[in-house]
Amino acid sequence: MIRRPPRSTLFPYTTLFRSRRTHPPIWWVRRRTKFVDLFLTPANKEFVKEVVCDTYPDPVAQSPLKEAPWPKGEWTQYSFRCGVIARKIGIYPMWKKDGTRLLTTLLQVLDNHVIRYVSPKEYATTSAGKKFKGKYGCLVVGADAGDPQLFTSAFCGLFQEAGVMPKRKLTRFLVTANAAIQPGTPLNAMHFRVGDYVDCYGKTVDHGFQGVVKRWGMKGGPGSHGTTKAHRRVGSVGTGRNMRVWAGKKMPGHMGSERRTLKGLKIWRINTKHNVIWVQGPAVPGEVNSYVYIYDTVLPLRKPKTPPPFPTYYANAADDGLPEELYDADLHPFTDPTILFENEPEIVIPVAGAKGRAKTASKGKR
Repeated sequence: MIRRPPRSTLFPYTTLFRSRRTHPPIWWVRRRTKFVDLFLTPANKEFVKEVVCDTYPDPVAQSPLKEAPWPKGEWTQYSFRCGVIARKIGIYPMWKKDGTRLLTTLLQVLDNHVIRYVSPKEYATTSAGKKFKGKYGCLVVGADAGDPQLFTSAFCGLFQEAGVMPKRKLTRFLVTANAAIQPGTPLNAMHFRVGDYVDCYGKTVDHGFQGVVKRWGMKGGPGSHGTTKAHRRVGSVGTGRNMRVWAGKKMPGHMGSERRTLKGLKIWRINTKHNVIWVQGPAVPGEVNSYVYIYDTVLPLRKPKTPPPFPTYYANAADDGLPEELYDADLHPFTDPTILFENEPEIVIPVAGAKGRAKTASKGKR
């Protein structure tokens, strides 16, 4: 009996196929719940609001930190800091001082808080962190707070340690042991500096099922001379000898909705009042109002040479004089004039006398 070789040997390019997972994993906590208030009176609704306010205090009036702040670690060249969750606002043009025009993407950091910290030793016992062998820990960050009545009790229990309201978006960032942040600590746009380089991770725009002309940029068939129903077709897809279609062949299919990372984007401008960051280029993945993860770049030649705010930026009383707009040294601020006029000495032009005017008149008569 002849044994059939494994499929990976017959088709070595099977890894080119994209595996899509549209459902959350089985260990994920159910998030949403069906909120029904048919039998709630106005007095009951006021009582529910009071309970919510007592359970989740205002982070501005009262700090969510339940313990004393953790000691800050020292930054090294091999330190991995936490990232932030931002919402993509749109694309905006900017100009340098030499007149060069560039396009930037606006990313707003929305109500970010640290939810949980997992030490490297504990993270190494999980299925996702065992490959790092205790080198990195994990920080869970949440953004965009929501009404606790819209979430399940199991999901709200994830935020008891941090003492903040439930978040609509959760993600995790790999950090080193010296970059640990206490749960409940807020994160804002000052986590980064103007001139630093970051990586942006998000999901691309979903275009649905598309043909090869739009999906892969193919030319298509002839437009006339007997062509029938083959103007935008892919053409030949097989081979003459092996009689099969090679794995990874560009064909019609689902376009977009893929997770992509754009690396090495420079921060040109930061608004400290609204927590908006201007990053280089218009190609940040995602459509408008989608979530984007921002963290320090992994490119070796664009990593920071000087210590950034480590492990994050902590606001204090001395930050009252913090400017609202922070610009890069090469960027032209819109508040500055674009053209400067210098005071030049006046040039006096002599006027012709009476004799000169008489001579001009006599010449005209001739």
